[in-house]
Amino acid sequence: MNLQGPRRTVGPRRLVVATRIAWTVVSAAVVQAIVCLLAVLPVAVIWSRLLAMLPPDGAIRLFAISGAVIPSYLLFSLVLMPVSAFVMRLTGWRTMPGVEMRIADMDWRLLDWARAMIGTHLVRFFSGALFRGTPIWTAYLRMAGARMGRRVYVNSLGVSDYNLLEFGDGVVIGADVHLSGHTVEKGVVKTAPVTLGRNVTIGLCSIIDIGVEIGDDAQVGAMSLVPKHTRLESGFVYAGVPAKLLETP
Repeated sequence: MNLQGPRRTVGPRRLVVATRIAWTVVSAAVVQAIVCLLAVLPVAVIWSRLLAMLPPDGAIRLFAISGAVIPSYLLFSLVLMPVSAFVMRLTGWRTMPGVEMRIADMDWRLLDWARAMIGTHLVRFFSGALFRGTPIWTAYLRMAGARMGRRVYVNSLGVSDYNLLEFGDGVVIGADVHLSGHTVEKGVVKTAPVTLGRNVTIGLCSIIDIGVEIGDDAQVGAMSLVPKHTRLESGFVYAGVPAKLLETP
């Protein structure tokens, strides 16, 4: 009798979790399909007009189509960024600050975060490699929820949880830096904001964990680790695993 009680509760719980996962996958797929449709719409309009102007066959048509492929992809990538950012704000999918979410529970906060990450990865895949490290990429991060000052350059696709990021003026993020507002520990997703002051530089391949605060004019050397909830003082150079004070710049 004691063994049958838990079995009655496990079944419905698994059904609830499976239903939530299915809804998350379907809703994310539908929303991202709409995002891609809206982003490709200007390209489709241009192509329809281009094809109508060209002769039905021949070398001119072939060369015109070949020459339009790369500009079309660039246009799609440019439009994708603001469209995705707008839709993510519209749906409210984002990373909740200062929470701990057990993956096994599959609660709605976790699933909203997962859907936000899907949208982030979509833009990274199609647009990130083209525009990272440019003011265009910084503008997208702002539209997606990051609070960033002027002259901020992010040359990494390992930056995520944009609504939990706050960067001051003149921040430079090097290539392949991992910086996000979440971490996963023993099956639990933990979140916290990351704050970088003015003129902070993060060297390539460094890891900036959750809850980190770095003061103005500080520098973090390449391939360094700044552990979670660490505060680095202003005006110094840090490096190592974990990052330690080296010298004043």
